[in-house]
Amino acid sequence: MSISPILTAIAICAAVILFLGLLAYNGLIKMRNAVRSGWSDIDVQLTRRHDLVPNLVESVRGYMDHEREILEAVTLARSQAVSASRAALPTRALAEIALTGAVKNLFAVAERYPALQASQQFLLLQEQLTSTENRIAFARQHYNECVRRYNTSLAEFPRNLLAGAMGFTVAALFSADAADRAVNNIH
Repeated sequence: MSISPILTAIAICAAVILFLGLLAYNGLIKMRNAVRSGWSDIDVQLTRRHDLVPNLVESVRGYMDHEREILEAVTLARSQAVSASRAALPTRALAEIALTGAVKNLFAVAERYPALQASQQFLLLQEQLTSTENRIAFARQHYNECVRRYNTSLAEFPRNLLAGAMGFTVAALFSADAADRAVNNIH
């Protein structure tokens, strides 16, 4: 009994479609994992910054007695950023941007205090925070690029058919735009 050429062609087409589907699925899995890994890199740096801020506040407290509002603003912004660490991305971005602004404001005011500028502990913490901010910016750029590739892949035909059926969803960018959208949704 011989297999008909039509059945052979159908089997070959089905095998090719299955193979291409598996390639597309595995590609989506790799990209989704890259997005998750990219987010993990950001999270590590944000946690590092959260850990450095209390040390910074303590190191300047004795020098900046008249700047209580600034110290309280930094402490509050850090507390909100830590609390938002489990929140949705736009909310977390907003809290982290507020913390960045509060720390930058503290550094700007610290320039008025020569004794503080001469403090080795302050200078070390300032350098560590600046380095951490640079790492956050790099990690955010990497994450956003992974998200862009992943989201583009989700929208391309025929992956978009497979992605929807397999439960892949669009990932959010981590940017000031996300924070702006969160602010606009609040108001």
